[in-house]
Amino acid sequence: MSNVTTATKQGLSLLLAPSLGRGAEDFSVLAAKLRMLGHTVLTPEPFGMDVSDNLADATLETLGQHLLDAAPQDGSGLVVIGHAFGNWVARMAAVLSPERVAAVVLLAAARQVIPTDIKPSIDGSFNPALGDSERLQHLQHAYFAPGNDARAWLSGWHPSMAAGQRAAAARSDRSHWWHAGGVVPILDVQAAEDAIAPASEAMELRTELGARVTNITIENAGHALLPEQPAEVAEAIDAFVRRLESRKNVS
Repeated sequence: MSNVTTATKQGLSLLLAPSLGRGAEDFSVLAAKLRMLGHTVLTPEPFGMDVSDNLADATLETLGQHLLDAAPQDGSGLVVIGHAFGNWVARMAAVLSPERVAAVVLLAAARQVIPTDIKPSIDGSFNPALGDSERLQHLQHAYFAPGNDARAWLSGWHPSMAAGQRAAAARSDRSHWWHAGGVVPILDVQAAEDAIAPASEAMELRTELGARVTNITIENAGHALLPEQPAEVAEAIDAFVRRLESRKNVS
């Protein structure tokens, strides 16, 4: 089910897609802050969360269309926001529905190539066969900046959904969705201490896609980002959406 609140001001709706193997609850704090700033926020559960969802034959197109279907079909514009793996779903949504998607926001988006030394910790973070202590070490290594409490992500994982999401992405042609449609503005919100998307490669997407990409860096945050710095992320999204709406009003 979507969690929808009508904003006090009219404008673009924000449609959020969570990270690999995680649900919409990850957005609870961020969504509340965005609503306080006057935005309409939609936080549907990802495809695969419901037992009736068939991930066996799913593609990234399936995940993107499921996300779009959660938004009202009233012709209003959408800013699709994807965290980590969810940014792939967000980009696909822009490809599938260019008439509805006005912009895309990428939160802690991985680069073209993920560092190989971090992959065991990504998998270990949600491996139910491991004890909490070992998983906590993996979480700290892969997802959280030093000094931030990784226990926030000990729960909330859905390993079978994560496996299905990875398989769905593997069935889709990367060149079809990577550019997010080739037209819409993109806000690339990066974490300063992201082990999965290193700061050394911060300009990768802007170099590839040009001036349609705006970069912003959130300090004292890793790939998890949302439980680490939700207020700063909300402020970055709010400023970006307000700029979009002001340009729309001028035109």
